Amino acid sequence: MSKWTCNVAFKLDNAKILVTDEQGTDLLKARLPTPGHPRAILGMMESLSLWCQSPLSVALSADESFGRRAMELYFGNDFWPTESALVQFRFVQRVRRGRPIEGLGDFRDVYAMEAYR
Repeated sequence: MSKWTCNVAFKLDNAKILVTDEQGTDLLKARLPTPGHPRAILGMMESLSLWCQSPLSVALSADESFGRRAMELYFGNDFWPTESALVQFRFVQRVRRGRPIEGLGDFRDVYAMEAYR
């Protein structure tokens, strides 16, 4: 059983997702458009948790310019994702790190999130 962590950086028009293993190896990088349903993020994270057969710790971060409307796009009127036995969420502040990323665009903002382990 492997312990994975997930960082999600929200923007108004997309979310960047980075999943790493215990050694910090990148397992999954994605840039997805705003979801069509407020439970989409929970469903995706629960699926990753089942895949790795371990509860998933998810760190969430959003641009400071994010307003109420943007949070409604991702989580509905609750402004916070519903948790489950498989997934634990928390909001974190971004920190600066210099790590290059190849493929799928610039992921510095996702790497800059305070790791939740």
